[in-house]
Amino acid sequence: MELLDNLALGLSVALSAEHMLECLLGTLLGTLIGVLPGLGPTATIAILLPITFGLPPAASLIMLAGIYYGAQYGGSTTSILVNLPGEASSVVTCLDGYQMARQGRAGPALTVAALGSLFAGCIGTLCLALFGPPLAKAALSFGPAEYFSLMVLGLVAAVVLSSGSLIKAIGMIFMGLMLGCVGTDVNTGVARYTFGFHELGDGIDFIVVAMGVFALAEIMRNLEKPQDRSVLSRPIGQLRPSREEMRRSVGPILRGTTLGSLVGALPGAGAVISSFMSYALEKRISKHPERFGNGAIEGVAGPESANNACAQTAFIPLLTLGIPGGAVTALMLGALMIHGIAPGPQVMTRNPDVFWGLIASMWVGNVFLVILNLPMIGIWVRLLHLPYRVLFPAILMFCCIGVFSLNNSTFDVMLMVIFGAFGYLLLKFGCEPAPMLLGFILGPMMEENLRRALLLSRGDASVFVTRPISLVMLSVAVLLVLTIVLPAMKKRRNEILVEAED
Repeated sequence: MELLDNLALGLSVALSAEHMLECLLGTLLGTLIGVLPGLGPTATIAILLPITFGLPPAASLIMLAGIYYGAQYGGSTTSILVNLPGEASSVVTCLDGYQMARQGRAGPALTVAALGSLFAGCIGTLCLALFGPPLAKAALSFGPAEYFSLMVLGLVAAVVLSSGSLIKAIGMIFMGLMLGCVGTDVNTGVARYTFGFHELGDGIDFIVVAMGVFALAEIMRNLEKPQDRSVLSRPIGQLRPSREEMRRSVGPILRGTTLGSLVGALPGAGAVISSFMSYALEKRISKHPERFGNGAIEGVAGPESANNACAQTAFIPLLTLGIPGGAVTALMLGALMIHGIAPGPQVMTRNPDVFWGLIASMWVGNVFLVILNLPMIGIWVRLLHLPYRVLFPAILMFCCIGVFSLNNSTFDVMLMVIFGAFGYLLLKFGCEPAPMLLGFILGPMMEENLRRALLLSRGDASVFVTRPISLVMLSVAVLLVLTIVLPAMKKRRNEILVEAED
């Protein structure tokens, strides 16, 4: 009964005229972002975050969340039609979605992607409503030692589950932790790493970092890429899938939804991993794996369901534990803090309208997205003809306006440009900026809880292993590291032995 009462409260918040308008605006912007390659939800949320300062907390989060899961929908359109993912989690959709478009079956591919996303989004939101409150109640018993260990686990998960080099991911985490130390020490009042710039006395604003390493870096990277949109001249075909295509899509949608819901609840996992895991699973269990990569409908249905379910359940660690699961939820964490809401389990008790209103708005938003994606497909196709050289000056202008509006300071704008150049170098060297942003967000909170735990224990560091919950989380973090380090060491050892024999 309590769950039904809470959902009734959430629906009363989400179905108000103002919040439905914010939800529609967020999903519309998210779809537009997903359709237009080269921007992405992270950069867009960073750009629009200053605009939400004047909105109530619930309206602000509803709109930002709509942008996030709306981009998961919209990204499938460009992946299917032009083999160009509008969002990172839609990369795997290119493999079979684009081949279906080349065969004149773009319509069924788009429909299955939309229907799978709708189902997965609704189930993912239901998981958030069911499992969020128990996790939040358990987290109320956490002390400083448990919170520190939880944040360590979140950062380790971000390293382990990130793609690419493990060393580079660890380096990005430590870079973020160092950036989080810039500013005046809360306990001693001593300025740290300001290099004589008084503007850095309050630290670096995370919006400046996010806009630089995501928005500006993406602009520079996309200007290097040639644009190929030859498939746009081909007819989309009938939108309705055949009965056989629907039959083959049901299983992948169910499995992708389950997989995405589980992966989304893990801090640091993300929709990209869930979509690739879903594609690999479908190919492994298929009786005809040779069809994958040549227009298999299962290769569209599974990953699209997985990344949208993951987009919903990614809010579980954010709203219940105060731990962002990725770059986008890190920005959402910043939005909570900007509006004076302490992230963590007390959000549910102190701000129930925000918590349950956000959950209910996701169901409303998923319905909006189906309406926006299928009937308006012709509009999105026309937008794809827009050259990126016309699009990026507007993105750049909004970045500068958004950063300048933080403190009315040109120093912040110059700092954003510096982080933009740094983010571009990170992309060139194959380093992911998302772990750095997670470290930057969690660093000050980790330091605060570390100091508080040591003060309460009178300097006894064993408090982190004598408290059971803290010990369990640190043990899981160590096991996660070993699962990556040991196979890598064994592989390197074998390579050295082979070289020695040669």
